Amino acid sequence: MFEIIRIFSALTMPGLLVLLFSRVTYNRVIGLVLTVALIAASVYKGYTDTFYLIVIDAFSLTAGFWLAAKMKHRAVKNS
Repeated sequence: MFEIIRIFSALTMPGLLVLLFSRVTYNRVIGLVLTVALIAASVYKGYTDTFYLIVIDAFSLTAGFWLAAKMKHRAVKNS
């Protein structure tokens, strides 16, 4: 059960953090860098200890970065 929670968190949290930091800083690259720094700290502390969780985190980061670009394009288009 604990492993399922870790996988689900790896699928959702990095992408949501990229979106959150992108909205706060108004820059999607800075949002990505801040999220990567948090994931690196997580790996260093030992919370992300398997290779497949790191791959899932990377996929979620990519999806969040893509969604942040879409949100920016939509915001510019509407104003």
